[in-house]
Amino acid sequence: MGFCIEVSGDFACFTRPEMRAERVSYDVITPSAARNIYQSIFWKPQIIWHIDRIEVMNPIRWMTISRNEVGAMVSQTKARQTMRRGRGRLQMFVEDERVQRSALILRDVSYRIYAHFSFTDKASRNDSVEKFLGMFLRRARKGQCFRQPYLGCKEFAADVQLVESGHEVIPPLNESRDFGWMLYDFNYTVNPPSPRLFNACMKSGVVVVPATDDRGIRG
Repeated sequence: MGFCIEVSGDFACFTRPEMRAERVSYDVITPSAARNIYQSIFWKPQIIWHIDRIEVMNPIRWMTISRNEVGAMVSQTKARQTMRRGRGRLQMFVEDERVQRSALILRDVSYRIYAHFSFTDKASRNDSVEKFLGMFLRRARKGQCFRQPYLGCKEFAADVQLVESGHEVIPPLNESRDFGWMLYDFNYTVNPPSPRLFNACMKSGVVVVPATDDRGIRG
């Protein structure tokens, strides 16, 4: 069973991992960011979301902004040592670490995202497709979410609307582009999690997302 939602917002930034000093967004929403939006509406340990297709509705527009960020973070090693000892200081004073960085972000974005879910090894005999189907639809129709959906960065809130049969469907952007390698998702079976990439291509406004086990995915 597949689902479709329309996602839009004034600003978005789906950060390229290779750009370390300044934030630079991918041209369109990544599958991992799209999955997080579905999870913000409905998530249970028994299911996992898979993104099937992304339709780009608006022209790709850019803008440059300056953002206040922190220039450092507490190291994992120090955090582990403090937890092990049961004492120590982990605080960081934002005023001392604040830095201003430029970011190349997207503006006035709108996407139609198609997805489906599958069961994980935590599902039991009592779990059925119909059960979770109903739970997702009820939440999506009411506009309920576990957390505010966002477009790459938490300060860029997303408006989400469920698309059902009878909904007026506007054709996507009539444009084709090759985006090159794009973040697909992270492999959480290794520590630390490693990125997985796929060759993203938009044809007539549609980006087809490969399946998780597709051989074209690297990483």
